[in-house]
Amino acid sequence: MEQREDYSLLRSNVSFLGRLLGETIATANGDAFLELVEKIRRLSKSARSDAGSASDGSAHEELLEVLRTLDNAQLVPVARAFSQFLNLANIADQHNTVSRQMDPLFSASRNLQGNFAELLAEGVSNEAIVNAVNKLSIDLVLTAHPTEIMRRTLIHKHTEIGRCLSQLELQGLTEREQEALQNRLRELITQIWYGDDFRVERPTPVAEAKWGFAVVEDSLWRAVPEFMRRLDSALFQACGARLPLTAAPVAFGSWMGSDRDGNPNVTAVVTEEVLWLSRWQATELYLRDVNQLLEELSMTACNKALRALAGDSHEPYRAVLRMLRERLRNDLKMIEDALATGEPPEQPLLREADIWQPLELCYQSMLECGMPSIADGGLLDLLRRVRCFGVHLLRHDVRQDSARHTEVLSELTTYLGLGDYAAWDEPARCAFLTRELASRRPLVPPRWQPSADVAEVLATFAVIARQSRETLGAYVISMARQASDVLVVHLLLREAGVPFDLPVAPLFETLDDLARAREVVSSLLADPWFRGHIGGQLMVMIGYSDSAKDAGVLSAAWAQYRAQEDLLAVCQQHDVKLTLFHGRGGTIGRGGAPAQAALLSQPPGSLEQGLRVTEQGEMIRAKLGWTSLAVKTLALYTSAICRANLQTPPAPEASWRAMMDTLAVKSCEDYRHIIREEPDFIDYFRHATPEQELAGLPLGSRPSRRRGGGGIESLRAIPWIFAWSQNRLMLPAWLGAGSALQEALDRGDATLLRKMAAAWPFFATRLSMLEMVYAKADVGLSAYYDECLVPAPLRHLGDTLRGQLQQDIATVLKISDSDTLLSDSPWIRESIQLRNIYTDPLNVLQAELLKRQRQQPEPLLEQAVMVTIAGIAAGMRNTG
Repeated sequence: MEQREDYSLLRSNVSFLGRLLGETIATANGDAFLELVEKIRRLSKSARSDAGSASDGSAHEELLEVLRTLDNAQLVPVARAFSQFLNLANIADQHNTVSRQMDPLFSASRNLQGNFAELLAEGVSNEAIVNAVNKLSIDLVLTAHPTEIMRRTLIHKHTEIGRCLSQLELQGLTEREQEALQNRLRELITQIWYGDDFRVERPTPVAEAKWGFAVVEDSLWRAVPEFMRRLDSALFQACGARLPLTAAPVAFGSWMGSDRDGNPNVTAVVTEEVLWLSRWQATELYLRDVNQLLEELSMTACNKALRALAGDSHEPYRAVLRMLRERLRNDLKMIEDALATGEPPEQPLLREADIWQPLELCYQSMLECGMPSIADGGLLDLLRRVRCFGVHLLRHDVRQDSARHTEVLSELTTYLGLGDYAAWDEPARCAFLTRELASRRPLVPPRWQPSADVAEVLATFAVIARQSRETLGAYVISMARQASDVLVVHLLLREAGVPFDLPVAPLFETLDDLARAREVVSSLLADPWFRGHIGGQLMVMIGYSDSAKDAGVLSAAWAQYRAQEDLLAVCQQHDVKLTLFHGRGGTIGRGGAPAQAALLSQPPGSLEQGLRVTEQGEMIRAKLGWTSLAVKTLALYTSAICRANLQTPPAPEASWRAMMDTLAVKSCEDYRHIIREEPDFIDYFRHATPEQELAGLPLGSRPSRRRGGGGIESLRAIPWIFAWSQNRLMLPAWLGAGSALQEALDRGDATLLRKMAAAWPFFATRLSMLEMVYAKADVGLSAYYDECLVPAPLRHLGDTLRGQLQQDIATVLKISDSDTLLSDSPWIRESIQLRNIYTDPLNVLQAELLKRQRQQPEPLLEQAVMVTIAGIAAGMRNTG
């Protein structure tokens, strides 16, 4: 019998955690305050059930009255009560996806086994599956972004709550054990209530990097070998093959402390410190594991190879591990000295092979001596960690804006009397760069004294030159618009004396840049020096956030799809293997989508060189923050990549392409008409959302704008989307798409659109994501923000946008031939409805707080605003 999804445990856990929170609130703030919170919750629930909208019904009016009349002392605790409930609901939800109850349906093992079985049933051979797994490359690049509001201490408590929920699932717990776990949950929730939810100051780039290292230590260090065990078992069950000992299907990169695009706080000094800290963390983790093995591996039998290394020691495994431990301890001391003094160690540090070789000797000896059950335990886990994490833990990318490189060359060529590089046209720039790259003489004179900004860029290249190749992932050029933007980085790497070839990845972000990506890469590959230098391997990054901000989600998605197709075609012509690096955000407006749907909607061939993708901000916690979640995420990526490479996704038919071309043009026009041409838009945006307040909150090390002042163009994509999710209009995630689709319906193209939705994963995913956004948007709440915050002359724009949203919802429902949003995802729909009961009061309260704060600012109001921002983000999840 097929097992069906059962959400009874989730509902029970949400109720249980909510009850514990209520008890904590009553103890801390009194029964009368808890009754006030309960009254607000009941009114919110009634307001929703009255009309399905937060804008109708007497309960809604009473809810508004209660929230408007809260005195200042009640604001923060009321907001915290609803915010913390949503956080607890999210923990229960995350736990549910990896719970024992859901294991038969959703576990990583079930996912992998089911995927391989389906591929075999579809006619894919055993050999093809084994080859696909052996070629598997999943490279997840962790980035710090200013929507991760939570402090690390709070994240730790949330993880511990999840662990307790897992323990409570176990069969056979005694009454005393159950009581102990419930008391621990009560303790944790009380700690949260009496603690501070947020940082007092913005985190530094180094602090953000340490947060990333903590994710590795707390989750990924355990998740990688566990995932490898599941993958090995599924492969053996399906195909009778095992993963080789050297298999390394997963790697992790980082931008934390090395992404300097628009972040003046990331300097060369900061990046070098982060690189040392990364190495320190890896060494510390290896030392911990080696100590654990030393506790256990007391066997005396060994083969000749291990005996030769261990000498006459009675316990040869311990003897070899002690030698490794001593070397790791020495490394730890040298790294700490380097961090303290800023001077590199005088002696060389361990290489990956220096850790791998003694461990592999121990492993092979155990196999030869009949101890495979020991070899395949903790020792195999450690070997797999060595292959995944190396000696640097994470491979760090360096990212810089192309304009900063132009500034370096401009200042240099002016100093040399060659003219101003910045004033040259593209052919002149490329000719100069190609000539210099082919030359053997240095370009940068030793006595040149550059400006501070240029010196900082050059210092970054000097830091790169001091690293080993394994330390670094790639050099990413944001706002790359022409071939010279790539060539100049290669020249600066050479001038700095970088002794290895580092992938230089242009990042194509705006609609125009994506359209020109083929032209730029064709120009590069036509250059003999460049083609010879890259050795048949090229990495290109596709930007999702900025392209959507530039053109709207539908137009951007099609531009991203076509750019990938174009790049794959031009690289195939030149016999170059292309690695596509996806700069996706977690939210729909930044290219986010469920992992499997997102990958299977890519163009055919786009995953042949593996997956390289950013994991951003709060989504790191949601997808990788717990070991069990990380294992599941890695399994989802594996299944999707194998399926995409073994069963090529359908290429769009000519009529589908023509339709998407038309939709893209129309949706971009409609999006830009509002964003760029509506004279009141920027004023409306800044009044109707907490954009101004977000810029001042200590959410991340990076400023919310690329430069001071300016309009939407200067605002980063992340706070742009975050602000609209707060007032529940969700504008960037839908504007332009529905009106373009409606025009197609008006032309009589309903049948074609439905065929595209049924047969083309790319189009189906776009519609599915629109439905998700529409389900989370709320016209009533958006109108309330306008009523509280927007001057009367600007309110017409909000009315227009809400009218458009309601028309767009009707349009998408026509295409899906449904009366209800998310009709094929009933639990997601119910989950959104349940969260609304707790999110609605936070929205109403936020609007009221923003009104008070803008009239007469005070610290208490600012704190309360921040609590509502965090709570609404928790309620919106992948839309915030």
